[in-house]
Amino acid sequence: MGSLPVFLVLLVFVAASGATWVAGVQLAKSTDEIDTRLGIGDALGGMVLLAVAGSLPELAVTISAAESGHLGLAAGNLIGGIATATMVLVVCDLFAARPLTYLVGSLLPVLEGLLVVLTVSVVLMGALLPASVAMPGHISPASLAIVVIWVGGVWVLNRTRSHPKWTVVMEGSKSGRPHRRVRHPAADPARAKHSMLHVSTVFGVSSAVTLLAGVALEVSGNELADRAGINGIVFGATVLALATALPEISSGIEAVRLGDHQLAIGDVFGGNAFQLCLFVVADLVAAKPVLPTAGAANGWLAGLSLALTAVYLGGVIVRPSRPKRLGPDSILVILIYVVGIVGLLRIAK
Repeated sequence: MGSLPVFLVLLVFVAASGATWVAGVQLAKSTDEIDTRLGIGDALGGMVLLAVAGSLPELAVTISAAESGHLGLAAGNLIGGIATATMVLVVCDLFAARPLTYLVGSLLPVLEGLLVVLTVSVVLMGALLPASVAMPGHISPASLAIVVIWVGGVWVLNRTRSHPKWTVVMEGSKSGRPHRRVRHPAADPARAKHSMLHVSTVFGVSSAVTLLAGVALEVSGNELADRAGINGIVFGATVLALATALPEISSGIEAVRLGDHQLAIGDVFGGNAFQLCLFVVADLVAAKPVLPTAGAANGWLAGLSLALTAVYLGGVIVRPSRPKRLGPDSILVILIYVVGIVGLLRIAK
């Protein structure tokens, strides 16, 4: 791709972004339909399948970047992608009648956000480990710990959802469906009429297109970053992370439109927590621990992700009730994100 003109490389990147959007939306819908019919999310294996399906763009970028030796791009996309994905909640807030954290009506998103905090904390610790500290398969102990923490966190969340130990009353809240496997009466009723073979075919084709688009995003994105003289970590954490977050933006807006405010927040936090599990994949593909190569820029991004997550966790508890579409927590998140990106540009010089 290095021999192609800039405008053609840019065209490939834009086309891959569009394919990621379209295929990602269809993938999310078909995954929801499969989950509704089979209830696979009730089992831990089902939760893994659903999480992988939602993170296919990031998975494709991670494999492609690690295989080509662009470890900074891989780490930046995974770590910086959390901050970018959290900004999806700002977009969702714009489409809600009142601040999203006021409407959510549940403390389960707080547990999901705390799982993000735990996994990001392990990322920060793993980045400090020397590259010589590795397990069989060249896997960093921190990468494996992230997976263990995520699995344990999912088990706790399922247990808490099924057997709540407390009751919370949030007057004025409109949480919506507790889970996507509960069919929404206004959510594309035509999809329920399709055969299981049709739904499975859409799932398979969407998965393949998403993976191929993810590889195209990594290759074209890395070429654009090189030609523009942009640090790979900065590009991976911003432009590339935004491209891979397009399906989450679409599904988040749809969740708010359907009144599923709890799902809108829970999907973002749940996806962020699982995304870091992909460091195991990066280690295996690169044949060495990727976290120790993260550097100061990715450490900064991890801190930014923690800050943004903390603001929304506080918002769920405080419940800003101003009758405007953009809550004060979202406004604060925007300010923190802008400061964070400015700081990233200074660090990555």
